[in-house]
Amino acid sequence: MARIAAIGEVMVELAPYPEAQNNEQEIMALGFAGDTFNTAVYMARTGTRTDYVTLLGDDPYSSQIISLAASEGIGTKMIETMAGRLPGMYMIRNSADGEREFYYWRKEARARELFAEKSHTDRLTKQLMECEYLYFSGITLAIISEHSREVLLNFVDEYRAAGGVFCFDINYRPRLWDCQQQAQQIMMDMMRHADMALLTLDDEELLWGDGSIDATVARYRDCGISELILKRGAKEVVAVVDGEEVHIPVPRVDGVVDTTGAGDSFNAGYVSARVKGYDFRSAVEHGVHVASIVIRNRGAIVKKSKFDADYLPLQDH
Repeated sequence: MARIAAIGEVMVELAPYPEAQNNEQEIMALGFAGDTFNTAVYMARTGTRTDYVTLLGDDPYSSQIISLAASEGIGTKMIETMAGRLPGMYMIRNSADGEREFYYWRKEARARELFAEKSHTDRLTKQLMECEYLYFSGITLAIISEHSREVLLNFVDEYRAAGGVFCFDINYRPRLWDCQQQAQQIMMDMMRHADMALLTLDDEELLWGDGSIDATVARYRDCGISELILKRGAKEVVAVVDGEEVHIPVPRVDGVVDTTGAGDSFNAGYVSARVKGYDFRSAVEHGVHVASIVIRNRGAIVKKSKFDADYLPLQDH
């Protein structure tokens, strides 16, 4: 079976623990998450051979992250640790109107040094060449240095020339970039190298000011992308595959409690189906199914027992 490597950052998550609230202090629950890591977890749960690529420290929380990945069936041989370093951390706060606010501590996170040091990069790229698929996001690009972005872009060229398939999610987060223009340039550079683009209309509107699906599709028309998938929440998914635009309905989902991780889990379901040889329509339906489980539970990574109870595996192909 083909193997996919996901590249990015796993962070320590502190989230409110409602059952333990009192009037004097807010009790927080400890977890771990990150956009590409979330996707890696669900790709592994849906039966795709998955490796994760990041840099961590030698602290107890880094060890827990590695143990969590291994327990999910994710390959950890491309996760490197360094003494004295730590992972990034973020805290979720629920505002009075029920919205979630996020606060980040990530400047010292070692994941920011991906592709920065030559000996590490040489080892890593050799390992990545053994994977048939490569996946990362705009957040991965945002946290690393300009030099590392150039190294990664050059590697993607070599990787695709050798037959690898590159999957990219823009996942634009303005606070991670110096300015909007910088993000636009770097995202377009990467989109010109993508075989499979998994986008969200909200991100496209935020990054480019798009007012329509047509504007998004037109911008990437000459990028050479084989598959462009545009997610629009509960609305139809727009797929542009080999120049043909298809709108695929999204069934109504009842009991939605938390949309955190919806896009990450859709990406996992879609890519897993494509890796296994399913056509893009079936892959979209699988992505929607995986996401529908996640949004009916709290948190980006749903407990495996809850996920497995509702997941309908892909039939033999």
